[in-house]
Amino acid sequence: MPRIDAPTVAEHRAVRERALLDAARELLTAAPDRVPTLAAVGQVAGLSRSSVYQYYTSREDLLRAVVADSFPRWQERLAVGLAAAERPAERVLAYVRVNLELVADGEHALARTLASVAASEDLARRSRAFHEELLVPVRAALQELGAADVALTTELINAVVHAASRHVEETGDLERAYASAAAVVEPYLRDLATAAGTA
Repeated sequence: MPRIDAPTVAEHRAVRERALLDAARELLTAAPDRVPTLAAVGQVAGLSRSSVYQYYTSREDLLRAVVADSFPRWQERLAVGLAAAERPAERVLAYVRVNLELVADGEHALARTLASVAASEDLARRSRAFHEELLVPVRAALQELGAADVALTTELINAVVHAASRHVEETGDLERAYASAAAVVEPYLRDLATAAGTA
C-alpha cells in the first residue's frame, strides 16, 4: 500500500490535489500561452506523472478542476469584501476594490489564460454564469439606491472596473487605479444615496 502523508487517506488525497491545483495555477500564470503537461504539473507539485493520473486523466480534466477551484475562491474574496460594507454605495465600491485586488494578485490574468487555453463551450458557459453571479450584489445595491436603469448602470460600472484593471495590469499600481475608478463611480453613488436617503 502506498505511503500516505496525512492522518487519513482522504486528507492525503486532498493535500495532493491541492498541491496539483496550485502547481497548475503557478504554471498557467508563468506561461499563459500554453497548457502545462501533467508531467510538468507533477514535477512542480513534487509528484510523479503516474501519481498525477490518479487525480486527473488529462490536461483538460486538470483545467476543469482549476476552473472549478478558482471561481469559488474569487467569489469568496468578493463576499468578504462586500461583508465589510454596510451601505449599498459602499458595496459597489467594495466590488470595484476587490476586483482590482484580484487583478493585482494575478487572478484576472489566470482567468484570461484559462479562457484562452481551455476554450470550450462548457467553460464559456460557466464563466458567463460566474460573472453574472458576481454582479448580483452590484445590481442589488443599485436597485436599493434607486438607479433608473440598473442593468445599464451595472455595465457602466463594470466598464470602469475593466479600464482600471488594464491600468493595474500595465503598471501594477492598484491604489492609483482604485482611486481613479472611485473618483468616477463614487459621486454618482453619493448622489443616488442622497436621493434615496441612504447616505
